[in-house]
Amino acid sequence: MKKILITLTIILTIIIFAFPIFTVFSLAFEEGVFSYIEAIKNEEALEAIKLSFLVAFIAIPINLIFGIAASWCIAKFEFRGKKFLTSLIDIPFSVSPVISGFIFLILFGIDSIIGKWLVARDMQFIFAVPALVLATLFVTLPYIARELIPVMEEHGNEQEEAALSLGASGIKTFYYITLPNIKWGLLYGLLLSLSRAFGEFGAVSVVSGHIRGETTTIPMHVEILYNEYNYVGAFAVASILAFLAITTLIIKKFFYKQ
Repeated sequence: MKKILITLTIILTIIIFAFPIFTVFSLAFEEGVFSYIEAIKNEEALEAIKLSFLVAFIAIPINLIFGIAASWCIAKFEFRGKKFLTSLIDIPFSVSPVISGFIFLILFGIDSIIGKWLVARDMQFIFAVPALVLATLFVTLPYIARELIPVMEEHGNEQEEAALSLGASGIKTFYYITLPNIKWGLLYGLLLSLSRAFGEFGAVSVVSGHIRGETTTIPMHVEILYNEYNYVGAFAVASILAFLAITTLIIKKFFYKQ
């Protein structure tokens, strides 16, 4: 029975993970290295890559602050509404990204109260970078908090309470006591958030408007190229996401050993 389960696991891993990754890279280099490089160096591809990095590096620090604050409150304190706050953090796991994108479109579109207020002040939100950042924030919101909550609960409050009783400030207590205890969970949560931010399609697609070279991230640019039957270009750009996925798995394995 054990050998059967191991064999099935290996087969499923090859079918679900290894084979698709191999297919992406093989099709990306189907016409040679030169064609691959040209597809990556394409102006629209470079803009999509830059936009993906911009959105991720705006959203992730905000999630970092929220994740640490939320996990600290939930793990270290008892208060009314604690379970409700925990449930709110889990909402992005249960709501379809496309639905969340449509919600933001309704809230900030030109027909909404907020949208009209923004238009009156010549501020572009929907179909612009701010909407992409907001959509990415929503889908990546739970990862850091969900990684840190069990880690903080496991370590308890004794060390922090001892440091505070000896006169240490809250900042010093966090830096010298809490942070060393949660550093691997924090890095793991950051890695998951970063990976999800780069790969998000549904919510970002709805609020982006698909303006080529302006609001298209890497996944959306891949879709555009594929729909235009530019398969080599599509898989070349997709290989960037595949490379990020492989790198994520390698680093996750390293963190797990710690």
